[in-house]
Amino acid sequence: MTPEMSEKTLLRSRLLGARAALDAATLTWTAESLAGHGVELPELAEASTVAAYVSVGREPGTRALLDALHARGVQVLLPVLLPDNDLDWAVYEGPERLAKARRGLLEPMGPRLGPDAVCAADAVLLPGLAVDGRGMRLGRGGGSYDRVLARLARARKDPALVVLLYADEVVARVPEEPHDHPVHAVVTPEGVTRFSAAPTA
Repeated sequence: MTPEMSEKTLLRSRLLGARAALDAATLTWTAESLAGHGVELPELAEASTVAAYVSVGREPGTRALLDALHARGVQVLLPVLLPDNDLDWAVYEGPERLAKARRGLLEPMGPRLGPDAVCAADAVLLPGLAVDGRGMRLGRGGGSYDRVLARLARARKDPALVVLLYADEVVARVPEEPHDHPVHAVVTPEGVTRFSAAPTA
């Protein structure tokens, strides 16, 4: 294990512990606040297709935001976890069209569009555990979204990359590895922070 990986493991453990201590009221307020900020975010407001995900457990809630984007007529793509941890995609058709899947995930029931479908997205919402002032994101370590970001880079696509987090998950520094890629913005219940890589409006 490299020092960077060890640092990431320790930071993940601390952040997951903090999430585990959150109460139901905080989870509800967070989801509502993220939806409010998210629908006004220009990167999402001007998008015709957004790749997103369904939050589970103690993740910052995404479902209200998914429903708001869907109601607006945005095509929302949701991930489908493949056996090798890569991601396929399908269109979000509403909460009643989500099915329980492996690892406690909820996945769309519609036709699979293939892993390259994410390349059509104008914005990509990324799950994460932390982000720092450079826009470097700490994920859970499964590598699924590293593959997504690599796929976008190979296709020469540059969608807005946005992470949804709790306020205390914006940290001083995230340990960085060569394959890590900065995001453009983070949305917390308190508001939006953009980083230097952000596209100009």
